[in-house]
Amino acid sequence: MKVMSERTDKELIKIVTIDRDKYNSLALKAAEREIEKRQIDTTTFQELKKKIDLEKSQKHNVNSNVVGSGIRFIHFIIDWTTWIIISFILSFMIGLVFNPSSLESIQIIVYFTFLAAFIGYYSIMELKYQKTLGKFITKTHVVKSDGTTPDSSDIVTRTFCRLIPFDRLSFLFVKNGIHDYLSKTKVIRD
Repeated sequence: MKVMSERTDKELIKIVTIDRDKYNSLALKAAEREIEKRQIDTTTFQELKKKIDLEKSQKHNVNSNVVGSGIRFIHFIIDWTTWIIISFILSFMIGLVFNPSSLESIQIIVYFTFLAAFIGYYSIMELKYQKTLGKFITKTHVVKSDGTTPDSSDIVTRTFCRLIPFDRLSFLFVKNGIHDYLSKTKVIRD
């Protein structure tokens, strides 16, 4: 009874409907008593059951369409090359405009240009298209873990998490990398 009293209404409904076979009879009785105690309207069970089934189906669809490490490596190669080319072009253009005089000022310009190009490339592409050039080529895109379109904050988090050392190596060990995990996003097939 104590455990069931700590559950939300939605969790209780899920227990007595969808997940009924996962609980023993004592737990089910406790959940049903808690529902009676809270006077939860049982006429809404079917609506909630449909909603929960839909969420479960969406999550399954997302998880079954997540791309593997091989595709993610292709994304890395294409996007890294694109970022480097953009960075060199921007560095060259900034160098022409500001005409730096010392090696140190050239290094600073190049460093900040590369960083700005990195953040700009990933942020702009994924905010506007949910894709980078690599994802366009492989016909994949970024979604939230539940399959919905990521918010701006999700994409910004995802972009800055790419700067974490060893993020690129995380794909060797798990299907979703560090930047996917921390931003609660996934890359799936179109």
